[in-house]
Amino acid sequence: MKITVKLFAYFRDNRFSIEEWDIEPNTTVGNIVDSLHIDREEVGVLMMNHKHTKFEVQPQTGDILAIFPVVGGG
Repeated sequence: MKITVKLFAYFRDNRFSIEEWDIEPNTTVGNIVDSLHIDREEVGVLMMNHKHTKFEVQPQTGDILAIFPVVGGG
């Protein structure tokens, strides 16, 4: 099944901004983050179709997953 994965800020470094992925059934958002070699502790916001989501959620065909890092500043 095909989904769209969008990365933001420094998660794009040496990766991509947006890609279409073909994933297996039962794949979770956490599996996708792990496959990108992104430490889950570095993830600040996960959005699926413009709504907050969690690592345990399984994307469906046509979903758009956006992964944002924790934002720091002062």
